[in-house]
Amino acid sequence: MARLMAQLAAGVRHPPAPRPSHRAPRHGAEPLEPRRLRRLSRERDPIEARIDLHGFGVWEAEDRLKAFILRSWDQGLRAVLVVTGKGYGGEGQIRRHAHDWLSSRDLRHAIAGVSHAARRHGGEGALYVALKKRR
Repeated sequence: MARLMAQLAAGVRHPPAPRPSHRAPRHGAEPLEPRRLRRLSRERDPIEARIDLHGFGVWEAEDRLKAFILRSWDQGLRAVLVVTGKGYGGEGQIRRHAHDWLSSRDLRHAIAGVSHAARRHGGEGALYVALKKRR
């Protein structure tokens, strides 16, 4: 502590610590492009389907989420909303695992990007999922 105070007094500057992005997912899945995220949050691009995973166990929620994403992609949808909820104390089991499930090998071919939803769509307890075009 004394060394830090001496450095501050001498004018030594340290680069600022990187700020964590609240929009980027924690794991594997790519984040949404900023323009697409803005269009979804402002409802200029439609959210074509929604799934609410409240009340399900972890295993059932994973199965339902994967089936929902694959079905949506198969139907040619481009953007969906996944409501995970925040859980108790802000870290529910479903919320914690959702990014891992979305970045799994089973869904990699269908998902273009994932980001936290805007407050009006559920905020930190929901995710926008952009789907790739079906070929």
